Formats: sequence, C-alpha cells, structure tokens
Amino acid sequence: MDQLDVRLLTTMRAHPRIGLTELARLLGVARGTVQARVEKLTAGGVITDFGPTVSVHHAGYPILAFVSLQIAQGRLAEAVIALRAVPEILEVHGTSGQHDLLCRVVARSTEHLQEVIATVLASPAVQRTDTTIALSTQIPFRIEPLLGAAVSG
Repeated sequence: MDQLDVRLLTTMRAHPRIGLTELARLLGVARGTVQARVEKLTAGGVITDFGPTVSVHHAGYPILAFVSLQIAQGRLAEAVIALRAVPEILEVHGTSGQHDLLCRVVARSTEHLQEVIATVLASPAVQRTDTTIALSTQIPFRIEPLLGAAVSG
C-alpha cells in the first residue's frame, strides 16, 4: 500500500456511496487509476466488502456483550458449528489464555442475552461462559489511523 491507497480507502470510508468518477475527482487522479487500485485492493483482500455498515443498536439490539467460552477438549469444530446457528453472535475469535473463544454478541435486552447464553451453553462442546456487557463505546471501530501508520511506518 502507498499513500494513494490510503487516501483512496480513507475517502471511500468517509463517503461509502461515492462513485469511481467522483472518487477520482476528489483524489485528483484518473478514473482508470482509481478503478485499478480498487480492483487491486479487493483482489489482495484489503477491501473485504462494499456493503453498508449496519447499526445493530438501531436495528433493535441495544445490548452488546463479549462472551468468552471454554470449550471441551477436542470439540472446537462442534462448538463453532453450534455458534454459527445463533444469529445474535456477530463474530467469534479463537484466543490464547484462559478462554478458547471470544464472541461478540448482541441482544434486545438483558433477558434476551441470558437466553442467547443459555442457547450457547446447550451445546455439549461449550463447558463454561464468562460474559461482559459493554456499557458504552469509547472508541468505535476505526481503521484510518492504522492505514496512516502503515504507510508512514
């Protein structure tokens, strides 16, 4: 990635509905250059989607929680299959340390969160959960500072 790629990605994030022609105008480069860069960044896996960012809070799920799971020995694949079936689980990461998986979970209420956790615990592959409810978001997901650091570093 170079400085133009960073400017391209930053502008695309700031204006997600922008067209290639307008993007080229804002960046001061040819439309073909923008198209080639977008295609290169997409093929290289840097750009992973063009879909809208959805606010789960405004979509009716105001509770955000992080649920750590301990998985029964040798049953990780089984646990992941069970977790995929729970729509309120937005993402799952394998971790080191005391817990095996970390899940980002949303719910309509604390009661609903308890139901989601009960569903997770119903899988014989899951031995234990530990839940932390997020009270506020101090720094929302961001990528722009990292992009700037990647080019200057």
